[in-house]
Amino acid sequence: MPRADTQAMQHHLDEIARSLAPKAHAILVLDQAGWHTTGKLRLPQSLSLLPLPPKSPELNPVENVWQYLRQNQLSLRVWDDYNAIVESCCQAWNALMATPERLRSITRRSWAKTVSQ
Repeated sequence: MPRADTQAMQHHLDEIARSLAPKAHAILVLDQAGWHTTGKLRLPQSLSLLPLPPKSPELNPVENVWQYLRQNQLSLRVWDDYNAIVESCCQAWNALMATPERLRSITRRSWAKTVSQ
């Protein structure tokens, strides 16, 4: 998306809801950016939003993903145009998604444990 705004967030929510299995419910953890918290969003019934406390990037695992991508894929580069930026970002993202163990290690928190039943 060319902008981070309410319209982009709505599209994101709608896409997540469409990708869920029937009768599934997802919880989306997000920071408190204005476009995440606006009352203008139409929240699909299959989604719940879980906002993180303000000014707490250490709680948001995606912050580590962005840092990894910037440091390892997207730094020290100049792009010719918007499409070149999007293409580079897609390539970087796809390369990371092709290595699930790396993604797990980047987003893992030592204090966050899975509870077995």
